[in-house]
This record gives sequence, structure tokens and C-alpha cells, in this order.
Amino acid sequence: MGQAAQQVKPGDQVKINFNGTLEDGTLFDTTYEVEGCDDDNCGCEDDSHGCEDEACGCGEVGPMELGVGSGDFFPQVEEALVGMAPGDKKTITIKAEEAFGEYDAEQVTAVPRNQFPEDINPAIGDTFELVNDDGEGMVVTVIELGDTEVTLDANHPLAGENLTFELELVEIL
Repeated sequence: MGQAAQQVKPGDQVKINFNGTLEDGTLFDTTYEVEGCDDDNCGCEDDSHGCEDEACGCGEVGPMELGVGSGDFFPQVEEALVGMAPGDKKTITIKAEEAFGEYDAEQVTAVPRNQFPEDINPAIGDTFELVNDDGEGMVVTVIELGDTEVTLDANHPLAGENLTFELELVEIL
């Protein structure tokens, strides 16, 4: 009989592959190569919500390296990896309130069009970073255009969504 496969424990550095999907099956993030996947599809425009560029699989094909228990990724994913052996697969779902929060209608606001610089012509889907007097930034998405107003949404693009991750442990480093 051979040795038992090594299993992940807290503190280990690991490499994983994953697909992240929404309840309707929409792929929002992956480490696998996907035709037509580019950085614009990622849903992670900035780092203000704890999503780092290396955590956004779109555009960066190949296993993601993370420290289990380090807070590099969703804690629920890191916890799910504990006890897995290389080659193991597992699927978990993270509820919206534990991921990017519930959708908050109070984060939607209409801004007079004349508050945009003249050289900026906002379009639906455009993102902008607004910086307050303290220098803190917030990314907003244009969701509606009127003749005199632009409606902005400060919710994370994945707010209100339950996230399902199909995980595959590639290796323990």
C-alpha cells in the first residue's frame, strides 16, 4: 500500500483551478482558459472590494496560488480547501451576504450631467472612480442616462449574487 495523499491544512500554500458561476450559470471568474474571456468580463474593476487582479481568472489563465487561511481569497473557499488532496474537486456556494453583500438600492444615485468633465461622455456600463475629500475612492457604474442626469450604481457588480465555486486542488506547494 502506498502513502496516503497529502492533504491541505491551514497555512499551506496551494495552487487551485476554479470556475466561479452565478445561479443562472453565468461564468464570472475562472482560472481555466475560456474563449472570449477578457479582463472586461471579470467583474473586478478595482481592489476596493477585496478582489485583487491575481484573483480575477479572466485574462490570467492557469492555476491561482494562495495561502490557505491568509485571506487572499474568499475565506469560505480557503476553508473548503482544508482536507483536500491534489486532484480533489469540490463545489461550494457562498451566499450573497457573505460574498459582496446584498444589493443596496441606496447605493444608486442620479448625478447632474454637468458634473462630468466636458471631455467625458458617459455611456451605460462605463465605470468611474469617485474620490471623496479624504482621498478614499469608490467605483461606480453608469446604469442609466438621461438628458440632464446620469444614474450611478456604487454596488459591486456581483452584489446580491450567490457565488458558486467549482474548485480543483492542483498542488500543495
